[in-house]
Amino acid sequence: MTTFRPATQTDFPALVELQRDFYQHEHYPFDADAALGSMRQLATDASLGCLLVIEDGGAIAGYLAIVFGFSLEFRGRDAFVDELYVAPGARGRGLGSAALRAAEEACVAAGVMTLHLEVERTNLRAKALYVRHGYSEHERHLMTKRLRAT
Repeated sequence: MTTFRPATQTDFPALVELQRDFYQHEHYPFDADAALGSMRQLATDASLGCLLVIEDGGAIAGYLAIVFGFSLEFRGRDAFVDELYVAPGARGRGLGSAALRAAEEACVAAGVMTLHLEVERTNLRAKALYVRHGYSEHERHLMTKRLRAT
């Protein structure tokens, strides 16, 4: 059985290791101390969003990070699936689909009007999952500028 629950202090070591795997796979820079600090901040400040643990068969199988914002264009509170990661050994069992449903339920409960996510252009499997769940591409490009070093 798959469940989603808010992350707690005792989950952080396992979640940091999952994030390490995720970032290594995607070739993102990784800093364990910074990861822990960010996870702790998100998990303890509900105004920022939520950090959910994906459990399957009683074991941690992944995590889902949702962050809140506000959009004039979308007429209110919006959210971003900041990270969704399912461990390789737990893939292919519908956990990604279940995580998207959990994200949408959490967002509806929080008054979110629109949910965004991003996917690497080369991650065709994830992109197909998102399209199956009603997410659509648009002609805009996500652009990023770091304002402070982490």
